[in-house]
This record gives sequence, structure tokens and C-alpha cells, in this order.
Amino acid sequence: MMDRYLEPHQARRHEPTQYESLLGDAIERAYAAGTHDLAGLVAYLNRTGPGPQDGEVWTEEIYKAQIAKLAEE
Repeated sequence: MMDRYLEPHQARRHEPTQYESLLGDAIERAYAAGTHDLAGLVAYLNRTGPGPQDGEVWTEEIYKAQIAKLAEE
């Protein structure tokens, strides 16, 4: 049996949706490009996508709410 602390997806409750994968990839690209603050991340997502699930543009508040919602799922 694998030690649960070595399981890379130990907190995952389900496979990521296509949207979750796209958003995660975009966040990783933003960090790789040197963006390390929320305002910069929101600007990056607005330039590159994906957009928020409700179809609006990203704001810091929408980003925080979207990430909190995804964490609950």
C-alpha cells in the first residue's frame, strides 16, 4: 500500500473537469511567466483564458469565489 502522504492527488475527490484542467494549466503558465500576485494572475487569465464559468471577465473577487467553489466540489 502506498503511503497516503506520497499520493500526489490525495485530496482529489474526482478527476478534474476539462474546465478545471484548463484553468489549472493557465495558472501554472502564469506562475511560470513570473506572475505571483493576484492582480497579475487575474490580468493574465483575462488575456489568455479560460474565462470564469459564469461568462464574465475575471476580477479578484470572482477568482476567489471560483477557486473556493472548485475547492468544495
